[in-house]
Amino acid sequence: MLCKIGVKRYLQIFSGKMVNNLYSDEEKGIQDKESKEETILAMLGIIGTILNLVVIIFVYIYTTL
Repeated sequence: MLCKIGVKRYLQIFSGKMVNNLYSDEEKGIQDKESKEETILAMLGIIGTILNLVVIIFVYIYTTL
């Protein structure tokens, strides 16, 4: 699917003529929503990694005392 690979324009060939088609507003909205979801998931991954490191450090300190 073209919207998933990030292509903004594509060409179609009909009976020897090239027609330039742009995405509709609905497709742009879907791409914006997917981009926002990816950003949120990336931030959650970073926060999760930091929390895991804090827990590991806390457990290390607790077990060595």
